[in-house]
Amino acid sequence: MEKSESTESSFNLSNLSPSPRSKRPRKRLGLGEGSGHGKTCGKGNKGQRARSGYKSKPGFEGGQMPLHRRLPKVGFTSRKKVAGTNIFTLLSLEKIEQISDEAPNGVISIEFLKGKGLIKASTPKVKILGKEGITKKVSIEVHAISEGARSAIEAAGGTVTIL
Repeated sequence: MEKSESTESSFNLSNLSPSPRSKRPRKRLGLGEGSGHGKTCGKGNKGQRARSGYKSKPGFEGGQMPLHRRLPKVGFTSRKKVAGTNIFTLLSLEKIEQISDEAPNGVISIEFLKGKGLIKASTPKVKILGKEGITKKVSIEVHAISEGARSAIEAAGGTVTIL
């Protein structure tokens, strides 16, 4: 049986090679003036960069004040956001009073707040903040509440349940 042309031209690991003229020969340094890389071996004349073992730090500009030090400092990053310390979604007493008429049986629960779109479905915990701004009697079921908000709700005749 003869081999077909398609099997001879197929690629596999044994017959891969770089395309012609894609790999240049390495520079052979210091082999006489006629080579084009003699005498200083392509390093120019004297100086720190011509010596062996030369290495510069990133951003080093030869002693000139580097760019990252010439530019002004801008902004800052809050460590609270980096640490992720705020685990509560915060709601104000004003928002609670606005939606209190629509609450079933006058009870504002987590499910009711999710249904109104005030908190996301993925929200772990809810906290109510505020000192004043509520005059209606409401019952609230949340994970946390500030002392000012609790006293304002209880002064209006409402109740607070901590989950």
